[in-house]
Amino acid sequence: QVQLVESGGGLVQAGGSLRLSCTASGRTFSNYAMGWFRQAPGKDREFVAAISRTGGSTYYADSVKGRFTISRDNAKNTVSLQMNSLKPEDTAVYYCAARDSIYYSSIYTGTQGYNYWGQGTQVTVSS
Repeated sequence: QVQLVESGGGLVQAGGSLRLSCTASGRTFSNYAMGWFRQAPGKDREFVAAISRTGGSTYYADSVKGRFTISRDNAKNTVSLQMNSLKPEDTAVYYCAARDSIYYSSIYTGTQGYNYWGQGTQVTVSS
């Protein structure tokens, strides 16, 4: 079992930045590929970014590529999402997720593959 707790959400003006963090506990963090997803009101949960167990591979949704950066620190059991040049359409609840993986370099973009989810943190971008 893995417990995930997100932090760092808030209200920011368009063009601003936020850094989300997700702290994991319960199992060996480096055994898990990690991802960030978001869900806006009335919409399905969508993929934002993913990172492999070692941090050597990352992948982004087209909508955030070049603006967001995912990273992880396995020594601190954390995964982060640096969000720059924020837009009103980035407004959503952001969730981190963990997927048990035997592969060091694999990344996963589908919600159905993730075993564990955090409670989410609200990000609101005003225009």
